[in-house]
Amino acid sequence: MIQNPHLTTLSNGLTVHLKEIHTAPIISTWVWYRVGSRNEVLGKTGISHWVEHMQFKGTQAFPAGILDREISRVGGVWNALTHLDWTTYFETMPAHIFDISLSLEADRMINSQYTPTEVERERTVIISEREGNENQPLFLLAEAVQGAAFSQHPYKYEVIGLKEDLRKISRDDLFEHYRKYYQPANALLAIAGDFKTSEMLQKIEKTFGRIPPGEEINYGISQDPPLGGEKRVHVNGPGETSYVQIAFRAPSANNPDFFTLTVLDSLLTGPTSLNMFGSGGTSNKTSRLYRALVEGEISVSCHGSLLATLDPYLYSINLTVHPAHSPVEVLSAVDQEIQRVLDSPVTKAEIERAVKQAKALFAFSAENISNQAFWLGYSEMFDSYNWFVNYVEHLAQVTPEKVLQTAQTYLNPNNRVVGFYTPGDSHNKQEG
Repeated sequence: MIQNPHLTTLSNGLTVHLKEIHTAPIISTWVWYRVGSRNEVLGKTGISHWVEHMQFKGTQAFPAGILDREISRVGGVWNALTHLDWTTYFETMPAHIFDISLSLEADRMINSQYTPTEVERERTVIISEREGNENQPLFLLAEAVQGAAFSQHPYKYEVIGLKEDLRKISRDDLFEHYRKYYQPANALLAIAGDFKTSEMLQKIEKTFGRIPPGEEINYGISQDPPLGGEKRVHVNGPGETSYVQIAFRAPSANNPDFFTLTVLDSLLTGPTSLNMFGSGGTSNKTSRLYRALVEGEISVSCHGSLLATLDPYLYSINLTVHPAHSPVEVLSAVDQEIQRVLDSPVTKAEIERAVKQAKALFAFSAENISNQAFWLGYSEMFDSYNWFVNYVEHLAQVTPEKVLQTAQTYLNPNNRVVGFYTPGDSHNKQEG
């Protein structure tokens, strides 16, 4: 049995979302902090991701390494992820021993140890991770496109940060970032699984209620003006394959246009999952770009990417170039398909199919206890839990007229960055 979620806030500002699900003796605990690469500045890019790594280095109560063994021993899992707008930590455990999740998360919210030795060890790890990414063509292309798409907003930087910043960020920089953002008033605790709400609330109050709220945070972020014209970036690097990324400035997740763009994405490239922890999927073989470019042997693959973000971000179309064609030919073929959307009204039947696919992928993304807990917190990072509750209803309200208007507004060449990746000596070039 699944009950409606219980939503509350502790006196110290900690938001708490609880959802009883008695289908299995499992409890999934997630702590979300409203901090990600969006909250960084040049010189300290990548600091949020680095802090996430440091949160696994232990406290006096929970020394590093002990929890790995204990959680694995009972069949549990735990992990973390830093993204554009947020950082999250989770544990999915057998219900009878889940209390360790609460104790751990409350303790490392305030007692994590940032020893100089561990900071330097992790510096090496993260720089190695960055250098590994630099061997991946799609990372190099995405970074170049992202950097060209924004002039002021921190969304222009990859979550992992710039290598020159990773080399100079200090222990004190990390600890200051941790103390500023890791506080109850900037956090959300989301728990789903086999428990009784009244008992869980008592445990949460006892474990988290004594933590001071911390100082008020100024979240002021510089927003970018419209692109005002197409930009192009050319990237050369390792490999034998060429790629194209077309990134359009896109609305934030709380903008009604986001839902129409979701349907348009499903129509063009196939549905995109919003849950990076989700499971399952649907085919994109009925999408317009797949049929025109992949079946037409112009590209080897195509997929779209539309992220739910707090501020306006990007809708990207990503393509692997067929060896018999050039990146420019791939771009021309995509433009032809976009022009078809603009010139010929999308049929109601097409929209119904696209909505059906998007709904199916959305259902896959919420099919187990961990994913239910994920959505309890994730939707609050850019809007509210009602965004999740009403998601399918919003999709059902999409009409051919809305699709045309959204395509005219966002899929405009003046609203995009086009990135070409070709094998060769490494260098970047930007036009526009």
